[in-house]
Amino acid sequence: MNVSNATREALAEFIYEEARLLDEKRLDQWQDLFTSDGVYWIPLGCDQQDPVDHASITYEDRLLLKLRIDRLQQPRAYSQQPASRCLHVLQLPRLEGADGRMYRMRTPMIYCEARGDEQWTYAAVARHELVPHEDTFRIRLKRVDLLNGDAPLPAIQLFP
Repeated sequence: MNVSNATREALAEFIYEEARLLDEKRLDQWQDLFTSDGVYWIPLGCDQQDPVDHASITYEDRLLLKLRIDRLQQPRAYSQQPASRCLHVLQLPRLEGADGRMYRMRTPMIYCEARGDEQWTYAAVARHELVPHEDTFRIRLKRVDLLNGDAPLPAIQLFP
């Protein structure tokens, strides 16, 4: 895998920027990072290979992402009284594979979500499939493997 240091740094910076957009609730800009066929997936288990024939915590294409973002942005959304906030604490994103048309990244992280006086913390690994787009990248797949994804969990409102 022959990828320049400049490309590795640009990939990592892209993932850091994605997390910042989520933390700042700039959800429309975040959705724009996805390709037209992009998917956001949180499987129930870390070994889950198939999101279609098995249950997942979430498996959303661009249309479903847009619907969730629209709901979160509604001032009268019951689940957002008070509004949720989140924070992503990322380790250094690592390149796991590349073929020139796509880069596979792995980023261990801690995700915190708070609403009112409650806070939830999740350990996870985010896996991105990124494709070159103009002078940056786009997300073809974002998969978030929660350490305890197969346990009973409260409703995650935002996007780990």
